[in-house]
Amino acid sequence: MAVRTTWTVQHSCGHEVVHDLSDRPADRRAGFARWLAGKDCTDCWKAARDNDAAAKEQWLATKRAEEQQAAAEWAARFDMPPLEGPDRALDWGERSRHQIVIAAHTALVVEGTWDEADWAELEEKARTITRAGWWIDQRDASGSDLPELLDAATEADRGTENPFR
Repeated sequence: MAVRTTWTVQHSCGHEVVHDLSDRPADRRAGFARWLAGKDCTDCWKAARDNDAAAKEQWLATKRAEEQQAAAEWAARFDMPPLEGPDRALDWGERSRHQIVIAAHTALVVEGTWDEADWAELEEKARTITRAGWWIDQRDASGSDLPELLDAATEADRGTENPFR
């Protein structure tokens, strides 16, 4: 007598589904069917996963909006110039610039040995970098690295008043 290959499983969500377990070794089919009974059926699992994904997307959109507002307020308060680049990159670049400059201030002034005059000089250098992509590229850098990164920036990263550049 052959070990059966199809099992009718009553899932924890209440749905009853017939599963073809022929791809599993014969001695593991019963145990797998028992394990399946403790899980939601495929349709319920997908629906729950989709709901989780929607909730994560909503949370992320809210977080990005809060970060964007904080970055815009900070840029206005400290007279940072608008960034240049593709529309898709502008908000991300603004958030990245805000995060790294705040991290640099914390590392160099609050926790470090810099005074306000040193910081003002660095802030002026930061104002010259207007390419959004440059700030996005630096998003994972340590705040204490900002002085060196600003020195390494190229002319292509700096803004210009020349509209024909």
